[in-house]
Amino acid sequence: MPYYHMMDWFPFMGFGTVFAWFISLAVAYLVYKDAETRNMNGLLWGLPILIPWIGILFLILYLIMRDSGRRIAAESSVPARTTAEEVLDERYAKGELTREIYQQMKEDLKKS
Repeated sequence: MPYYHMMDWFPFMGFGTVFAWFISLAVAYLVYKDAETRNMNGLLWGLPILIPWIGILFLILYLIMRDSGRRIAAESSVPARTTAEEVLDERYAKGELTREIYQQMKEDLKKS
């Protein structure tokens, strides 16, 4: 193949490489921002995405870790604390307390 025919392909290969780097930069930036919002180390997850071919593996690994982190956070969420008045109201609603005892306890809570 003559040399001048090889030059015809150069602009397309150059454009493809530049386009791949822009895509890689954009994905790395999105991973960085997403990791930062999830209190993960954004730089640690964003930089490996820039490495060709290995970046795809890190992207897949990040997506797996991101989803498992959400599941762990959902499972370990602590129920909201109930106030003493809410517990008292609940006990009265269940019929565990009489009206007089309920009102006396409610007044005691307001005093303290």
